[in-house]
Amino acid sequence: MSETLSRPKDQADLDATATELVAALAARQVSALELADAAIARIEARDTEINAVVVRDFDRARETARAADAALARGERGPLLGLPMTVKESHNVAGLPTTWGAPVFGPFTATEDSVGVSRLKAAGAVILGKTNIPPFLSDWQSNNPIYGRTRNPWNLERSPGGSSGGGAAALAARMVPLEYGSDIGGSIRVPAHFCGLFGHKPSYNLVPTRGHEPPNTPPGAGVVLAVVGPLARSAADLSLAMDVLAGPGEFEDRGYRLDLKPARHDRLADYRVLLIDEHPTAPLSQEIRAGLQDLAAGLEKLGAKVTRGSPLVPDLAKAQELYGGLLMTAMSRGQPGAQSISAHEWMALLDAQAQLRRQWTALFESFDVVLAPASATAAFPHDDNPDLNARVLMVDGRPTPYFQQVGWSGIATVANLPSTVIPVGQTTEGLPFGAQVIGPYLEDRTTLAFAGLVEREFGGFRPPPGF
Repeated sequence: MSETLSRPKDQADLDATATELVAALAARQVSALELADAAIARIEARDTEINAVVVRDFDRARETARAADAALARGERGPLLGLPMTVKESHNVAGLPTTWGAPVFGPFTATEDSVGVSRLKAAGAVILGKTNIPPFLSDWQSNNPIYGRTRNPWNLERSPGGSSGGGAAALAARMVPLEYGSDIGGSIRVPAHFCGLFGHKPSYNLVPTRGHEPPNTPPGAGVVLAVVGPLARSAADLSLAMDVLAGPGEFEDRGYRLDLKPARHDRLADYRVLLIDEHPTAPLSQEIRAGLQDLAAGLEKLGAKVTRGSPLVPDLAKAQELYGGLLMTAMSRGQPGAQSISAHEWMALLDAQAQLRRQWTALFESFDVVLAPASATAAFPHDDNPDLNARVLMVDGRPTPYFQQVGWSGIATVANLPSTVIPVGQTTEGLPFGAQVIGPYLEDRTTLAFAGLVEREFGGFRPPPGF
């Protein structure tokens, strides 16, 4: 081993982005074992307060790191070779429990990796463990009776978001450089927004979801609207992960190959941006609106064409009603007392979704990206009311129904569109907030590239005080 690798490394190595760390590993400036040990030390030191990494697999992670170092020494390279990271608890990892935060499922240990986890491992990632979630992945908090509550490192009295909240908290506290989450109602985007991070909800079906099912559930046809994707501390890291994760799954991989279009532009000045900061069913705080408008003004100064409102925008109230019909049918399946709908009603919903997608396709002939809020407010205080439908969210001092905020998530989700969350600013209370960059279907490279350009010009992740 070289003299460089034999020197102990400061934990500050983990402050680098995943992209930078992969380059450092390939250049033999740091070893995979050193990074794994540094990440483990940070988790052990910082996670007592936060409770983010709730399933720990440190012994196997060290074995994987040693194998990665041997491969690097042989001259092998991989997109993530030697990089430590975590995955959301709901992803199956062979040999580890999957609970979805719900004791009703009983004990379950996965016997094989999910497709995404398998691809991450094949790319050389070192999986340190799994991060916390709400029960059934159905909350914008990450608190459950099995693992307890995850706290936001920006303010321990606030939610880190959900359902990928544990991963977002671990990233923000700089325990790990990369996380693998999932999203159907903002579960990647809201935690990224609450924790000042980057997160990417891929186009529907771009990343296979097999192995992201409730415990003891055989892989089925997948869940309409549901996607899996990464969270990170830089836009480049999202692209790094997506290059590993994206691609056809079983059945399709026999005849299809991944061939995503490149980003529409490589300069902010060339982008046509539509700002949406009004929604008929989802209120928005003035601080978040002002932050988006400031970003829009900054983009204009750099030459981007920013439009505030357009008749091409589909009816968001009708789209939200459609989203609710699809989402509730998908999420209630198999639950006791759930009301089922007829096959013809379901097909009518799918027909309406197809019509909506055509409207968005037409809009993206005139615009390249849509800029929109990820949620109405920054991270809210923990709420232990067991009746989720009785909860309220305070928006500028006004109580609003808790789940009304799904309106902002639903804009991209119901139309199967990619959405990348970027950090935008901080509230007067010092809490971070972000924005969604929504793009055309299967043009994920455009939203990711735009996010990277915004990061370069306006700044990106800032660590929370004390972490």
